[in-house]
Amino acid sequence: MTLPLLPGVSRDRTIGKEKFHKSQHWGFCNNVAMLVGENKPGVGGKPLLGQKLTPKYSVFPEGMGSDAPAWVAFDKQVLSFDAYFDEEVPDKNQELYRIRHCKIYFYLEDDTIQVVEPRVKNSGIPQGTIVRRHRIPLPPPFEDQFYTIDNFNINIEVTFYARKYKITDCDQFTKNFLRKMGVRLNPPASLPDDPYTQERQKILDSMTPFRPYERIDTLKQFLEHDGHVLRFFCVWDDPESMFHDPRELVLHYYLSDDTIDIKEIVPVNSGRDAVPLFLRRDKLPKHAPVGLYQPGTITDRTVLNVLGNLVGNKGRYIVDNRKTGAVHQEFYKDSDLKIGAVINVWGRKIILCDCDEFTKEYYRTKYGIEDFTPVPYKAPPPPKPERTFPPYNGFGSEEDSLCSCMGLILKPPAKDFKKFLEKDRIGMESNILRFLAKLVTDSPIDKDRKLIISYFLSDDTISVFEHVQRNSGIYGGKFLERGRIKKPGQELFKSEPSEYFKAQDLFVGARVCFHGHNFLLVDADEYTLSYMEKHEKEFSVADVGVILKKVKVITEPRSREIRQLFAATDPDHNKVIEYDAFRNLIVSITDGAFSDHEMMTLGRCYGVKDEYEMDLHYLLSVAQKQLKKNRFENFEQLTAVLLYSDREKRGVLPREMCRTICKSFKLPLADDDLQALLTMFEDDDKQVEYKKFVDGLNWRENPIPVFQTIKVNFYLSSEDDWTRQPPIFRVKEIKYLPLLDDLFGKEE
Repeated sequence: MTLPLLPGVSRDRTIGKEKFHKSQHWGFCNNVAMLVGENKPGVGGKPLLGQKLTPKYSVFPEGMGSDAPAWVAFDKQVLSFDAYFDEEVPDKNQELYRIRHCKIYFYLEDDTIQVVEPRVKNSGIPQGTIVRRHRIPLPPPFEDQFYTIDNFNINIEVTFYARKYKITDCDQFTKNFLRKMGVRLNPPASLPDDPYTQERQKILDSMTPFRPYERIDTLKQFLEHDGHVLRFFCVWDDPESMFHDPRELVLHYYLSDDTIDIKEIVPVNSGRDAVPLFLRRDKLPKHAPVGLYQPGTITDRTVLNVLGNLVGNKGRYIVDNRKTGAVHQEFYKDSDLKIGAVINVWGRKIILCDCDEFTKEYYRTKYGIEDFTPVPYKAPPPPKPERTFPPYNGFGSEEDSLCSCMGLILKPPAKDFKKFLEKDRIGMESNILRFLAKLVTDSPIDKDRKLIISYFLSDDTISVFEHVQRNSGIYGGKFLERGRIKKPGQELFKSEPSEYFKAQDLFVGARVCFHGHNFLLVDADEYTLSYMEKHEKEFSVADVGVILKKVKVITEPRSREIRQLFAATDPDHNKVIEYDAFRNLIVSITDGAFSDHEMMTLGRCYGVKDEYEMDLHYLLSVAQKQLKKNRFENFEQLTAVLLYSDREKRGVLPREMCRTICKSFKLPLADDDLQALLTMFEDDDKQVEYKKFVDGLNWRENPIPVFQTIKVNFYLSSEDDWTRQPPIFRVKEIKYLPLLDDLFGKEE
């Protein structure tokens, strides 16, 4: 080991106030007490001209680098010396002196010294630290100074408190360090042996113990395999049993001490008493004895009576090294256990049939066994009989009647509470699908009746309300109570549960029958259409990808003809056609294979949207009215969050980010209205000017009166007011070229 150059260590190790030698003393000059002596320093503690002061700490040569103090440069660096000292023994005839070996440690950081004697077994001497770590003064007449690094070398004597220590050698680190300090090392000396210790060792080596004790070390096995247990699944065919049924057992082999315990698996209603253990934990002998051994027969050691009864009927016993007459027993080991083996458990033949994964891995690693095919020991269980229920009797609901057949304790039918929490009304999200329907009937009076079918996603219930029409002679209102509705054509009294209408069964153009009334769904509100398009995986009629695939399968062979048909419908070459013409083309091309809802989905996807559907002031007035009604006043906090999200401080943010922040504040606005407002405040780069947006919503500082009319003319149909919501902006024109490109690819 080579040491690097010593870092820049300060030459003077003195820290704090100046400490003076014992030779310095106080005296009187002109009746004034002052410090006098040969080592009296000058002004400021500096030596006088020609005066040489003895350094109080070790002086190290300057090196490369920063001028770090010694307690930093030599932290945790220790010089180790091998030494011994002679100790007189005046009170024993066997020895006159004793050689005691020790270690001398010199700590470079503060010149402290420690002497430690290694402990020797059965020495009878208190050993360990002989001299605790501290600075040791030099022997007289230099007791006012302390040992430094310059006082140490190999093959020299040092005196610590009147005891002489002979330094014989040191470690490699110490040698390298002393060489770098400029010390010329002496040749190492031999470490003498203690004569009394050698004499005792000769006596011990020549002696043969009369009672040799065998040491059986089980600690290693316990430490390596504590908690490791092999588990086998066994079977015992009890011949004395009345029905000769097999008894299932579980055998545990403990690797820590080679013991075994067995537990019995008692089947339910077997008629047998459940006992804690079939065999308690102990070593299991391979061969069961004919009779039980008497206490003391099996022991670890045997003894011999060498005198018999010759002397006063008293024997003389010694340990038998050859173990004459000892009873030897063989016990089951882990190597004796494997699948298919038959073991003898005190006269009972038990078959090992299977084991767990830990046991398989243990045998695979230790013994290289790969075949762990289980032994079948019982017939396969009979098939579970199919549970049949009696038919519905007509009392109560089917679910409630079915619960009375599930157990003796009657319980109400369980509800899907998770679905209720997810699909219940949350803020402005109603989670209700509304459709406009007409009665399918030949009656001229009922043909013009308009009904609203509401489907509640939280519990799959349906309610029907009839729109009030003046001078119709029909009293509007609730047409059908809210509840789950069965599909028609099912048997009433049957054991199988009935099928009910789901959300996927309702779409524009569908014909449904509710309790004998046939309805045709002719329209849906904007929320319903948007919800179905957002959850297109649940509603195939609102999935544009699925619809395009169906159209492509039908129209791909006639792609050129279909392009000509669309071009003929657009004589002005505006690249757009009316929605009615688009619908008629799809119906004629596909022969009516698509529902009205699927055609509306295509129209909404490829339709031309108006740039300004509603007046900004009208939207702001409606939004302020809604915010004021819900007492929303956190406009300053909303502005602060938007400003914090604007890292570049440009005053604009993406629309989706603004929408997410507004949702986090639980802004009481419908998602469609919020999207429309954010669109109104977008700049040319489609970025929302959030400060103007928040100022427009602030009904406290910038109130806007509610307009009674809408300035922009909307496309209103006769059914636009049936939902009692703002008018739905219908698709007027369709961009057919992107549709044809998605179906047949771009035309070359």
